[in-house]
Amino acid sequence: MAINTTAGLLDAIVLAVVGREETGTYGYKITQEVRTVLDLSESTLYPVLRRLQKEACLDTYDRAFAGRNRRYYSITEKGCEQLETYRREWTEYKAKIDNVLFG
Repeated sequence: MAINTTAGLLDAIVLAVVGREETGTYGYKITQEVRTVLDLSESTLYPVLRRLQKEACLDTYDRAFAGRNRRYYSITEKGCEQLETYRREWTEYKAKIDNVLFG
């Protein structure tokens, strides 16, 4: 198990946030939700969203909002599978940490 506590953790959190919304969610809202657990700027988030889209973990669509287009992100089947992998890895990682800390 090789959990990357930087990029991998951020990917997992982004996929979890997007995956909670059945019809998808937009970048600013994703940033606000991720910020509840990590210090993150929008300039850090958007490259992650583009990479996850390129890896077919996220789909995008545009919708008009207040006279302009807003880009929405939704999780794909591959994204759901990747999120489940991250959850499994996190559970294993946490069990190892608990074992070290609490014996």
